[in-house]
Formats: sequence, structure tokens, C-alpha cells
Amino acid sequence: MFEQVSPKVDFPKLEHDILEYWKKNKIFEKSLEKRKKEKKFTFYDGPPFATGLPHYGHILAMTIKDAVTRYKTMQGFYVPRRLGWDCHGLPVEYEVEKEFTISGKKQIEEMGVDKFCDACRNIVFRYTTEWEKTIDRMGRWADKKNTYATMDLFYMESILWVFKAIWDKGLIYKGFKSMPYCPRCGTPLSNFETNQGYKDNVLDPSVFVKFELKDKPETYLLVWTTTPWTLPGNAALALNPKIKYIKVQAGDQKLILAKERLSVLGRKYKILEELKTQDLVGKTYKPLYEFIKPEKDKKSFVVLLANFVSTEDGTGIVHIAPAFGEDDLNLGLKENLQIIQVVNERGEFIDAVKPWAGVFVKKADKRITEDLKNRGLLYKEEIIYHTYPFCWRCETPLIYYAISTWFISVSEIRDKLVKNNEKIHWMPAHIKKGRFGKWLEKAKDWAISRNRFWGAPIPLWYCKKCQKYIPIGSLNELEEKKIGDVKITDLHRPFIDKIKIKCKCGGEAIRVSEVLDCWFESGSMPYAQDHYPFENKEEFEKNFPADFIAEGLDQTRGWFYTLHVLATLLFDKPAFKNCIVNGIVLDKEGKKLSKRLRNYPELELVFEKYGADSIRFLLLSSPASLAEDLRISEEIIGDVTRKVFLILWNVYNFFVTYAAIDQWEPRVHNYELRNVLDKWIISRLNQIIKDSTKYIGHYNLPKAANLISDFIYNDLSTWYVRRSRDRVGPTAKNKEDKDICYSTFYKVLTSVCKLLAPFAPFLTDKIYQNLTGEESVHLVDWPEADRSRIDEKLEEEMNVVRKVCEMGHAKRKELGLKVRQPLQKFSIFNFSTFAKASADRQFSIKDEGLINLIKDELNVKKVGFKIGRGKLKVDLDTKITPELKKEGEAREIVRLIQEERKKIGTKPNEKVDAVLNSWPKDMESYIRDRGLVRNIKKGSFEVLRIND
Repeated sequence: MFEQVSPKVDFPKLEHDILEYWKKNKIFEKSLEKRKKEKKFTFYDGPPFATGLPHYGHILAMTIKDAVTRYKTMQGFYVPRRLGWDCHGLPVEYEVEKEFTISGKKQIEEMGVDKFCDACRNIVFRYTTEWEKTIDRMGRWADKKNTYATMDLFYMESILWVFKAIWDKGLIYKGFKSMPYCPRCGTPLSNFETNQGYKDNVLDPSVFVKFELKDKPETYLLVWTTTPWTLPGNAALALNPKIKYIKVQAGDQKLILAKERLSVLGRKYKILEELKTQDLVGKTYKPLYEFIKPEKDKKSFVVLLANFVSTEDGTGIVHIAPAFGEDDLNLGLKENLQIIQVVNERGEFIDAVKPWAGVFVKKADKRITEDLKNRGLLYKEEIIYHTYPFCWRCETPLIYYAISTWFISVSEIRDKLVKNNEKIHWMPAHIKKGRFGKWLEKAKDWAISRNRFWGAPIPLWYCKKCQKYIPIGSLNELEEKKIGDVKITDLHRPFIDKIKIKCKCGGEAIRVSEVLDCWFESGSMPYAQDHYPFENKEEFEKNFPADFIAEGLDQTRGWFYTLHVLATLLFDKPAFKNCIVNGIVLDKEGKKLSKRLRNYPELELVFEKYGADSIRFLLLSSPASLAEDLRISEEIIGDVTRKVFLILWNVYNFFVTYAAIDQWEPRVHNYELRNVLDKWIISRLNQIIKDSTKYIGHYNLPKAANLISDFIYNDLSTWYVRRSRDRVGPTAKNKEDKDICYSTFYKVLTSVCKLLAPFAPFLTDKIYQNLTGEESVHLVDWPEADRSRIDEKLEEEMNVVRKVCEMGHAKRKELGLKVRQPLQKFSIFNFSTFAKASADRQFSIKDEGLINLIKDELNVKKVGFKIGRGKLKVDLDTKITPELKKEGEAREIVRLIQEERKKIGTKPNEKVDAVLNSWPKDMESYIRDRGLVRNIKKGSFEVLRIND
């Protein structure tokens, strides 16, 4: 027999009980052991930083990962799930800087690199306990014992191998480029890191500056910029040969600008002449500033041509500062311009810039603007709101800064990246050709070096004697080439910086100072987590690429990208076959979640008020699992609890309660379905199994989740249970039908538990264990659809039945007739037209069982069909005969008795005595039978327990 179920359920308590059960009985471990000899399903888990606490974004991604890996396990695959931790890079360094109240490279060096790196090492696992608690509480199964960390020696050795393998292909080089640069962190960033830090509606100056031509005093080239701080680094002005330029008289000034941009003048002007571009090119102008001495062999303060100049904004003339812009530097190198560097690595003006020496460049904007204004070189100033990049970790405004950096030649393998992307199944599909595909088509060389401290070292040693770089690809190689007897047990700075190696030329080589971009390390995770190629070589190569990964939309330009680039470089393969991209969780107003504003329900509150199943199901069934946004609130989490899990619990409670009353137990037997409801619900069940399996197989989790929840709410609860209530329990007389009904219920409930298990692992396991006596739903196989049980015609007919019943209820409401009052006839007009349109073929409901459903649902004696064309209509015969009136009264009495039974807490099979004011005598047996009444007495209405 089943354990009895309370109609009131505490989901959080239930989940804590299940968590304890899983732990005590090692259910996760058993799920792995059971499948260990089966085909492996490879899953890569992107390593998070444990220097911060998990939030909704992490919960969303982790829930997706858990649902897919649970599903694949139930399908019979062996699915290892190994946790890892990202330990290096700016995120960790920034936390240490805050902790020690220091800022920037200079203060770190003053503190001591060794002390700083030790502090980094000490905090990388600060919140692992909290992470693991959250992982457990949300029901995610993962291997927390066999974890990897990017700071582990074996992991870092694999990083050496990855770097050298790419070096050996000739695809790593040192370049001098103008890069997105964080002056606080003192390091360049990659283009995809830059993309992660853009902010909208940033306020900046918008200034129009005058550059006076040397050969034409009082004639000025008008230039627009939003970065006045770059003007001391100006070396040239650029025009586009395709743009028409014009000289105008504006007040007492002669200005040159693009003809299309005359509107920026904002005042009356007179056109003096149209200019030929070639007449302007090569002209020199008076520099705004001369803080740096001119170099004799370099050009400066000259007008040049450049195709990147446009008339979308500004004046059609661009100020060129080669030290502070990518296009600027490229043009400068091409034209042999002087690179006027007036800013140090901290983003401050150097001593030579005497008026603003030591001032941070962004803070100097106003001072420079004021200086130009005082000198009569400012035409006008405004403010602008635009999109601007900030450091993705410390939120300092980025600047473009010319600096020497190590690069991977990603541009050389663009075609391979695009080709390998074709082999990946993306969910949603538009990511392939859209956000990810377009990014690959324009992929730039990857700046992989960081001028920082805590990270995997760039494994290059430089020999001054022969001026060659020596790459190191393993610990053994380093041991063989090192000078001295120091045992290498750590690859971090400053230890690794002290290691010198022997060069073939006889000289001594010292390591370059930079560390690797931490994205290079996480992108190497497929190899480094297993210490490839030094260990697990055969196992790795047999299971690469991974079958599945999942992370947020931002990772299309982060982890997904670096995985893809490194796999293409190393093996000319994608790193993964299937990828789910999740969106962003926002607050209920559509704003970003903010710790400061507390504009979201705390995770702990959600878990302990609604349960993890509810938040899991909300996330998995929402567009957030398809790269779209989700607005989170307590209200929508509560809706999931009520509309999915309470509904399922009520169905489960109904079944267990009445099965216990009738002493029904599950047994293995083949039974023929006779009742049309049973045939229909089994058909629907198998259709849902077939469709949900298809959608999960395509990694469309919301589609599968919503199919299952819709089946529970609309098909199982609203229709099957509603129309089967009279078939079970003490008032049901047909024992054979009762047995088949219970068997059908049992089949549906146990199957639903299996289907729902990846989405809601707690409740499904609780129900499944009680129904089957088995150890766990997570140890059983995924259900297979029995296609022979799918009856599409019956499902179409049932849809029509439910539609006309819905119309019948609306008609009753319109006429003010309660359903308890029986009526003689329900008529359906123009039925054949509706049926043909809805089912794509003409048919009529001839099945007596379907007609009886309409009769029972609408409480009518007859159902009539009127053939015709036009809009589907229904009508009711409202004539109430004395017999119908008596039956209506009897039904109302039974309703009152049932309500009173609930109030006094009777059991479903417990008989009572009833005291009634009056009742139709010829309906007394009906009242006794339906109300489980032993004796009826006349008097003021009362229901009495027999023992009272």
C-alpha cells in the first residue's frame, strides 16, 4: 500500500527530506555507477570564480546543465559532472586589491608580488562552501570531490602545452597595437572582454575644435571629438577622398568641414568655396600642443587621407592620435607619423604635460576644454550620451592605448572558425549565424597577454644574446632547460620569474613578464582539466568534442568563443557539439538585478518559501533558457508552485487517497482500455512522451517543460481527474472500470514523474518512491512512447468535446443556470463545419463515451447535433420539468453535505448522518449514495459524524 498523503504540502521541507535521502543513500553516486559501462556523454562545465557568491545568472545556467545531464543519464548514458573553479586573473586580483585597500600595479609592486600572489591564492576558494551549498540546495548533481582548479599545477602544465602547440604553428606574435586598456588594472584587454563592459547613456563631452592651417592664417579645419584628453597626443588630421569639403565664413571665422555636416555649425554661415580633397592633403597645421619634441624622421601635424572617416557624425574631419586609437595607430604606422605618447600606464598625463601632469585623463577633459576655449580654439562644446566601454571587472573607463602585446593570429583562421561553427547545434538556432557567427566572421587577433601578476605565465623565455624566444611546453622540458637545482613545484609569479633557462646559443634566457589572459585558461579547460596530453590522452581524444555545454549569452564573446578558437587552432574541430545559450534574469520592471537595490527575491527566501523545484521549473520553462530575458518576481515563482506543483500534488493526493480506500495496489497485468477517457489520457501521455523527448533531444527545454506542465494542468487535472472522480472511491460501483481507472492513473503519474524528473527532481522523486517503492526516479530509464497507443483522431475529437463543453458552460452562465441543475437537452449547431476546420477532415462524434462526457460535464440528458454551415453555436433547452427540478435539488443537497463533511474533517469513505429541512423523497437513495449518508432526519441542516 502507498504511504498516505496530506493534501497540505510543505515543498521546502519535502526537498530537505529528499536532499538528506539522496545524501544518505548516495543516489547520485549510484546513478553514475549504474551507467559506468555505457556510452559516455561528455559535458564541459564552465568554471566560475569562487571569489563571489552565486546569483540568478549562475542558477539559470546550472539548472539548464543539471536538467540536460539528468535527462541524458535517464536515457542510459554515463554522464560525469565535474566541477571546476576559475582561480586566476583580474577578478581575483581586484578582490585582493579591495581587501588590502590598494589600487593598481604600482601599489601591488610596493606591497610585493610574492605577498600579493599569496593573498590571491588564499582567497580563490573563499566562497566554495557557499557555492556547494547552493548547488546542493537547488538540486544540482555534480562531482564536488574530484574538482579541478585553474591554479593547479597539472592544469597549468596543460596550459603550457596549449600555448606551445599554437606557437609551433607560427600563430603567436608580439605586436604594437592600440588596445582597449584599463588604466587602473594597468593591462590591455581583448576585444571580447571589452564587449562585456559596455555601458549605455554614458555622459561625455562633445567638443568642436579648430586647427589653424599654417599657410592660411585664420582658416581652420573643424574637428569633433568626445575625448578631449587625446588632443595633446594629436599627430594628424584625416579626410576621406569620397567626401566633399567646403570652406565657410561663420562670423569672423573661416572654417573647413564636410558639406554634409554643415548643420553642426549651429549658426548662420556663408559658403566661400568648395574644396578639392587633394588641395588639402599634405597641408600642415599649427599643433594644439607641443609637449613632446618632434622626431625629425617622422611626420606630424599634417592632413592625410583615410577611408574610415565618415559623415555619420562630427565634421567629416577626424583628429588622429596614434597612441590612442586603433585606426589612428594603423594610419600612423602607414604614414610614418610620430606616435606622441603623453599618458603613462596608469592613465595619467606624464610630467612633460606640465599643466596636467599626474591627472587621470578622463578627469582632464574639462581642463583641456577650458584651455582651448581660453585660447580661442574651441568652436563649441556640448555633452553627449553614448555607449562607452568600462573594465569588465573594476568598472574603470577604458582608454585605447598603444602598447606591446602578445597576440594569437585568430584572423588567419577565420574561415576555419566559421566552418567549424557549422558543426555545432545551437539553441536557440539563430545564435549560429547571428551573434556567434557574425562575431567569428570579423574575428580579430586575440590579445592574450596581461601585464599583471596572478595567472598562468606566458611560457616564453627571451635570450638577449641571440634575441630569440624559447617556448616551454611542459614541466619536464622546463626541468631539462632550467639553470640551477631548484625543484619546480609552482608556475606562478614570482617563483617562475626567477627560473632562467639555457639557450642553444649558450646564453641565458629570462621569462617575459606577462601572464596569460584568464580566458585563455578557461578556454583550455577541455584539455587542462584532464591534464592532457600528459595523462588521459586516449580517453580525451575518444570523447572530444564535448556533447554539451551551456552558459549565458555573454559567453558567445567569452568562453564559447575561446573554447572554439583554441579547439580550432589545436585540432581544427569545434570544442562542443551542442550548446544551450541562456538569457538574462531581470527584475519585474525589466531592470538589471542589483545587490544595492535589492530588486529581486533573495535565493534563500525562494528556496525556503517556494522550493527549488519552482525556481528551476520557472527558469527552464521560460524564454531565459532560449537566450531571452526573464523578469523575476515572487509572484511568478508562486504561480509556478500553484499552477504546476500544487496541481500535480492534488492529483497525486486524489489518487493515493482513493486507491487506499479501495485497497488498490499496482500489479503487472495487461488490461484493455474501454473507457474513452482512459484511451484519451494514455494517447495524450504517449504523445507528450514522444514530443518532449524530441524537444529535449534538440535542447529546447522550454518547449518540453511547457508541454509537460500543460499536460498536467489541462489534460490530467482539468479534464481526466475531473471526469473520473465518480469512477473511483466508495460511491463507484463498477469494480472493473475502477481497477482500470486506477491502473491508468498509476501509469500516467509514474510516467509524469519520469518526464518531470530532470526539471523538478525533488517532488518527482518523492512521488515516484511512494508510488513504486523503488529507490529513486533518477535511477530509472526515460520513458519511451508507445506509438500504438497514440490515437490522433480521438485526441481531435476530445478537443472538440472540450470546446463545446466550454461553450455550454458559457451558455449556462449567460442564462443564469447553475451546472447542478439538470437540463433536458444541449444542442450544437453547424457542428460539421467546425469539426472539419478544427480537425482538417469532416467527422461527427458518434462514440457514446464522448457523448456521455458532454452529458456529464454539462448535466444534460441529451446531446443533439445540427448539421449546417457557419459559425459553431450551442443552445440549451431551459425548460425545467418537475423531475429535473427534483434532481437539481438533490444535487444541491449533496453539494452542501460534501462541504459540511470537509468542515468536520470526515474521511472520504466515512459515512455520516444528515439532518435536512426537506428533500425530494424519490431522490433519497441518490443523496445517500453520493453523500455517503447512513440516516436522513428532518430538521435544521446538519451533518453528523456517526461516532459523535
